[in-house]
Amino acid sequence: MAGIAVLGSGAGTNFEALWEEFREEVVLVISDRRDAGVLEKARERGVRVLVEEGRDFGTQILPHLEGVDLICLAGFMKLVREPLLGAFRGRILNIHPSLLPDFPGLRAWEQALEAGATRSGCTVHLVDSGIDTGEVIWQAEVPIFKGDTPARLHARIQVEERRIYPRAVRAILDKKRAPK
Repeated sequence: MAGIAVLGSGAGTNFEALWEEFREEVVLVISDRRDAGVLEKARERGVRVLVEEGRDFGTQILPHLEGVDLICLAGFMKLVREPLLGAFRGRILNIHPSLLPDFPGLRAWEQALEAGATRSGCTVHLVDSGIDTGEVIWQAEVPIFKGDTPARLHARIQVEERRIYPRAVRAILDKKRAPK
């Protein structure tokens, strides 16, 4: 059984999707915001939580990650840097609301609408030192309809995020477990 830590800054909808698939494996939820909804959702499910609002986030949380095999960013709004990145190289996943490499960074669904794109979606990728530049693991496409608002597009993307994130995590864990 793998130990999974979920890092989140927001409401926790992707945490819920991961929890549904990996109840036994999700051992820790960490947030950089005391008021993050993900913390309450984790507490309700009996998952250990940690809040670290300091500037040196990675260094501060590293000692709490003993027994963790995989880190899943779920609406986490801080950049992951060293030493966390090095300690978990190839074992940190992120879900991003666009079809990377298109529209990296914040509010990607708004970027897609402003650019006049006809499609968007979401991407699960490995985290590296760039902003949404790591190896793509899984993607799901969402059409952009004429007259779409940012809120409607974002809601459709979130449905796909909750669908593909657990699948991508399962694929990573199964690959890790496969004999060499």
